[in-house]
Amino acid sequence: MRNSIAAGRRLATRIVFAQAGVSLLIALLFLAQGWRPATGALAGGLLVAVGTALLAARMFRGAALSGPMAFWGLLFGTLLKWIWLAGGLIGLLGVWRLPPLAVITGFVAALLVHLAGLRFKD
Repeated sequence: MRNSIAAGRRLATRIVFAQAGVSLLIALLFLAQGWRPATGALAGGLLVAVGTALLAARMFRGAALSGPMAFWGLLFGTLLKWIWLAGGLIGLLGVWRLPPLAVITGFVAALLVHLAGLRFKD
């Protein structure tokens, strides 16, 4: 069965690790500009990776659910992810004042990994 919960967990795990890897790669590129831009790029990307992990943990937390329960799990997981992302961006850009270009680059690169990862099948 291709749409099993185990397949969803594996896909989510692959996407989270890919997002973390791309975040590290972007941070290494920004290291040429200094530690703060590299930290910003890494933090922006890891923010998305943690958000994806939160969503996956909410969606795949147990046995198979009924249709309405699966929908609500997806809805609340997505809401939790976007609250995490908004709060994290406020923290990175507003509180710690990391370089915006680096943070947004890491953030967008990790989001693009998510989109690309959904196009591949087991």
